[in-house]
Amino acid sequence: MEYEKEILTQQKNELTEHYIYSKLAKISKIPENKNVLEKIALDELKHFHIWKSITQKDIKENRLKIWYYVSIAKVFWLNFSLKLMEQWEEEAQDFYEKVSKIYPVAKEIWEDEKQHELSLIRVLKDDRLTYAWSIVLWLNDALVELTWTLAWLTLAFNNSRIIWITWLIMWIAASLSMASSGYLSSREEETSEINPIKSALYTWFAYIITVALLVAPYFIFTNVYVSLWVMLTITLLIIAAYTSYVSIAKEVSFKARFIEMALISLWVALISYFIWYLVNIYFWVEL
Repeated sequence: MEYEKEILTQQKNELTEHYIYSKLAKISKIPENKNVLEKIALDELKHFHIWKSITQKDIKENRLKIWYYVSIAKVFWLNFSLKLMEQWEEEAQDFYEKVSKIYPVAKEIWEDEKQHELSLIRVLKDDRLTYAWSIVLWLNDALVELTWTLAWLTLAFNNSRIIWITWLIMWIAASLSMASSGYLSSREEETSEINPIKSALYTWFAYIITVALLVAPYFIFTNVYVSLWVMLTITLLIIAAYTSYVSIAKEVSFKARFIEMALISLWVALISYFIWYLVNIYFWVEL
């Protein structure tokens, strides 16, 4: 049978997607989204049986993929998991175009898949993504503030204990300030899509996690300069992780967004430090 290997692969994918969408439907708390996902799950099962009638072979689902996408949905929200699956669907387009020349039913299945994409647009409008750009703005501010401040504390005190105790005191006030800024900023936007309280909570949570990760090296290493370089490395990793999430969820370029945010964060931090350094020399301030 021509294209047997490819068809068997797609048959396995259809069954796997059936189980994924079924489980994602159970996770969804919005009735409309749940109905859409359940409908897609049934269609994927129908597609599986169509391919099975052609291959005359039974095949098992990919349990690892099921676990992966369901886990992603639980940790990084339903929207993110569906965006990843959407990329999987895009790779299947070439398969349908090739196989439909021999098996016309492939065209019908592909039309169903395109209809699924339209149906998912409503599901993919996760309200938490409404706050994504607000969070990245405040997260970027936090990274700039933290990197140059920790760099200054490192050079000024040369003592890990003093550095993290000093920053712990600043952390409490700064986190509350960041949350209140997120709240006031979202109120100024005057849109029903943004809840000021949610915006404040997301901003506060992102800030708390960021601070904990950047200050952690000063708890671990006794050499403050080692801590400094580890902190700068963590800064880049945080930027890469968040940019990766946003690039998939918002369908924007990872490379361009990462380079932009990394350069802004590190360059502004460097400029800020040199400004402090010049002022310190000019006013003859010594610590």
